[in-house]
Amino acid sequence: MIMDRTIVAISTPIGEGGIGIVRLSGPSSFAIADEIFSPSSGNKPSECPTHTIHYGRIKDPGTSEVLDEVIVTLMRAPKSYTKEDVVEINCHGGIQSVKKILDLTVKCGAKMAEPGEFTKRAFLNGRIDLAQAEAVLDVIRSKTDGSLKVAMAQLDGELSRNINEIRDQILDITSEIEAAIDFPEEEIKDTERTTISEAIDKAIAQLHKLISTYDEGQIFREGVLAVICGRPNAGKSSLMNLLLKRDRVIVSAIPGTTRDAVEEMISLRGIPIRLVDTAGIIDTKDPLEREGIIRSKRYLARADIVILLLDSSVYMEEADRDIIKICEGKKVVAVLNKTDLPRKIDIKSVWDILPGSKLIEISVEKRKNIEMLEKEIADVIWSGDFTQGQGAILNNARHKELLDKALSNMLSVKKAFKEDQPEETLSIDLKEAITALGLVIGKSISDDILDRIFERFCIGK
Repeated sequence: MIMDRTIVAISTPIGEGGIGIVRLSGPSSFAIADEIFSPSSGNKPSECPTHTIHYGRIKDPGTSEVLDEVIVTLMRAPKSYTKEDVVEINCHGGIQSVKKILDLTVKCGAKMAEPGEFTKRAFLNGRIDLAQAEAVLDVIRSKTDGSLKVAMAQLDGELSRNINEIRDQILDITSEIEAAIDFPEEEIKDTERTTISEAIDKAIAQLHKLISTYDEGQIFREGVLAVICGRPNAGKSSLMNLLLKRDRVIVSAIPGTTRDAVEEMISLRGIPIRLVDTAGIIDTKDPLEREGIIRSKRYLARADIVILLLDSSVYMEEADRDIIKICEGKKVVAVLNKTDLPRKIDIKSVWDILPGSKLIEISVEKRKNIEMLEKEIADVIWSGDFTQGQGAILNNARHKELLDKALSNMLSVKKAFKEDQPEETLSIDLKEAITALGLVIGKSISDDILDRIFERFCIGK
């Protein structure tokens, strides 16, 4: 399905830079390039072979004004990102340069691309399936090496291969059931029933396995909210700076220095973590401190993991116990700071309040056991270690919803088959499971769903 209109967009971030790219895709790409590009070789782009690069100048055909000195890359269909004729103009990265070239291509007949339209065309023209197309956005938005590996595995088709395998198995089961409907006089033999039953169980097991990876996938895609909490002057801001490996938060010996929550992104063992330093939680009449504490509690309510910081150089007070109560029901990493000072805290009382929790003893001042703490935080979040090629990991809520639907259908099929219900009943659920899996990879998809998926992309991709 080749599109009639030729689209254009700036494919590099707007602003000053070494290079700016204006990308054309569609049937008139080479014709527009012929109009505006004056190559040093003298050969028009339409006369040049595919996948070649040419030096020259962009000129306004109406005024002969030279707009920029450029490098032009030519890619003929179907060997391009969109499987259409594609021309990429590499110009200087100033705002005016790329904008003038963009405006000139529009003047010569190109249409401004919609968000994600290049990738949408790659999908519609069959170069990639829908799951791979969505993975393009995940690659762009990857926050860590781990999230990039997951996205690249999907872009490489790892998830799609899994979906297609399960879908093909269910199609085989459906063909057996449909045959029984078409030829009711031929009953399904016992050996055939066993084969069908095993195939149903296998499809269910594969769906379960894929769905079970969703939590890990979400960790890599969205990141984890980790909140540092504790009493004032426990060392929360200093720990935040150490984990960030830069001085982001103001540190002072004066209690209550941090009055607002500070959020930053870090990466631990490839896991993206939204790390939050919060105001010390105490009873106070100071209106600013009270507002900071309210915000701290809001973050704690949303936290995926809590880094509870206790000061080993002071006695445990009721305020510590109150903070621990707030953390109930959360994954907690208990941290004992200031171990370089004489210990006053009663370790046994800590164990009594936090039974079963691992207590990490550190000294922010001496930078002691910080790597141990980082490892513990990562282990509490996830003890796995994703490596590319290990297998598909589900990280998309749309995919999860459709796989849940397919699993529900297959469980209904298993129940109906075991109870010898009519084949027509089985056929309905089987076809719905096939449809749900097809929607993941775009075998059958409506225009409005496609629009919702691609409108999240940036213009130019």
